[in-house]
Amino acid sequence: MKSPDKPSPPLRIVVVFSATLVGADPDQAQAAQARRSTALRIGLLESGYDLVASLPADVFLPERIAQLQPDLIIADSESDARDVLEHIVIATRAARRPIVMFTEDDAPSSMDAALEAGVSAYIVAGLQAERVKPVLDVALARFRREQRLLDELSDARQKLAERKVLDRAKGLLMARHGLTEEQAFARLRTLAMNKNLKLAEVAQRLIDVEDLLG
Repeated sequence: MKSPDKPSPPLRIVVVFSATLVGADPDQAQAAQARRSTALRIGLLESGYDLVASLPADVFLPERIAQLQPDLIIADSESDARDVLEHIVIATRAARRPIVMFTEDDAPSSMDAALEAGVSAYIVAGLQAERVKPVLDVALARFRREQRLLDELSDARQKLAERKVLDRAKGLLMARHGLTEEQAFARLRTLAMNKNLKLAEVAQRLIDVEDLLG
């Protein structure tokens, strides 16, 4: 009897907020931040997400992100979107993650910089509880699509590099032993099978030896 599929664990989310609100009245800034935080928490709770931490955008953010390993990062920035984004980009440099930014910063330059840096969704004046889930769903879909394209591009580049290595190794065998291209390829394939290595690895070793011997 086939066991029922286990439900997927809830998405683990970290919220990053402005460490300081320069030029703003402390009381007003705190009240505004509290309202935004409440709306965000309600939206995440109603959507079944797991809010693992709320962190300030400071120099300790990369370390905390590395420790928590969230599935998605939400940037909650009242006005200084670029400053918050800079810290998040540094914190996610080693491992890309979907980033959603809720902000009041409607400057086109800020939006362009955010999208260029890899933000999956940039939402201006849109932090209402009922909007959280659809925004995150779209951001996740976009991130996964972009990640798939990046993986395909990386795979294509690797295959091209391996093809160049293989062609060079075949050329060396053809020149040194008077082989045809088919014979050179067959020799490389036999060596790879005997040594339990990939064809590109054997080709690279052959090139390394040739370079070493001059």
